[in-house]
Amino acid sequence: MSDDIESVEDFRLRARQWITENFGPIQPWDLDQNCENDEEELVAVARDRALQRKLFDGGFAGLCFPREYGGQGLTPAHQRAFNEELAGHEFPSRFAVPTFSPCAAVLLEYGTPEQKARHIPAILKGEEVWVQMLSEPGGGSDVAGATTAAVRDGDDWILNGSKVWTSRAWWADWGLCLARTNWNVPKHQGLTVFLLPLHQPGIEIHRIERLNGESEACQEFFSDVRIPDSDRMGEIDAGWTVGTRWMYHERIGHNSPYVTRPIGLSGAAAEGPTPVAIARKAGRLEDPAAQELIGEARALEIVTHELQRRLAAAAASGKGNTDSSAIDRLFRGMAYARQKTIAFDLAGSTAAGWTEEEEEATGAQGMDFLMRQVSCIGGGTTEIARNVISERVLGMPREPSGDRNVPFRDVPRGPKRG
Repeated sequence: MSDDIESVEDFRLRARQWITENFGPIQPWDLDQNCENDEEELVAVARDRALQRKLFDGGFAGLCFPREYGGQGLTPAHQRAFNEELAGHEFPSRFAVPTFSPCAAVLLEYGTPEQKARHIPAILKGEEVWVQMLSEPGGGSDVAGATTAAVRDGDDWILNGSKVWTSRAWWADWGLCLARTNWNVPKHQGLTVFLLPLHQPGIEIHRIERLNGESEACQEFFSDVRIPDSDRMGEIDAGWTVGTRWMYHERIGHNSPYVTRPIGLSGAAAEGPTPVAIARKAGRLEDPAAQELIGEARALEIVTHELQRRLAAAAASGKGNTDSSAIDRLFRGMAYARQKTIAFDLAGSTAAGWTEEEEEATGAQGMDFLMRQVSCIGGGTTEIARNVISERVLGMPREPSGDRNVPFRDVPRGPKRG
């Protein structure tokens, strides 16, 4: 460690004192981010912006970002120490993902000096919330099959098309957008990434209501949206080079060294009653079958934590396979779905309750059970993670594909007619 960098131990003590003096206790909306209505959501967003600004003013924002862009120039070990000391305290949860990871991380790697100087300090101060625009209505998990098109027009680009499942786009500020800029080359070779302000002429943002009533996800429609070439990230038609790192940072998510988030509070503890509490309400604490389920849930929680710690350490050392983040993505998705199934099974005959009142009174887990597969879809499907692991981590042969080395213009994109 350089002599001019504060030791992790000294930093931890300083962070502990600052957090205690400046951040209150953790709130329910810090981790589940569920609000009753849009007005409450906007209040929570404003609160998160203020908390992020407080981190910046206190010298604890962007711990691993370069000092020239407003960060602290410290190490992942410093960020982890801060996250450990943050356990039990409030924090700007809506900035963690996707603003810091993957968006700010990608911007740091591939943005021009001007782009980084413009946006990274604004992110660190809580002035800009970012989203990622990858998925499309007809693309599924085939990110490289993007058909949202950007056409060069002098010093600008004209964007047309649609993106979907963009979390928080209705109140966010900027987005990373992957667009098709060349139809005459294979699909991976004709993509370009753009920085896109979300609230401007030509962009319509529609909310998507999910089964559980949440409507944070959005679909965007672009109609002749003008983008200056200065907001292009990376080389023209080289968007897949950016995209592979983008998806790496997306997979590591909250485990990124750029993310400020408490360590020590499990998702299960944050999002609802524990398996023990559910079994107690169901009168099943002495049931051997219930005890086995409780043990399984706890084992999944421990393995998730240790796997993330190991992969984060490997990434920080620079010696690990960067595609190993797919292992974490796959395990987290499967483990979360299994944990929600365990909670449903433990609740027994009360499991089918739907309302918050029923869940509070009986430990019912019906809605969480119905929504459990979201963990295997959002942020890149677990099927894609399996492919990444098999091909890029284990070195297995690629899946057969009919569109390799074929100009994207000639790739069928729908059922044949006639």
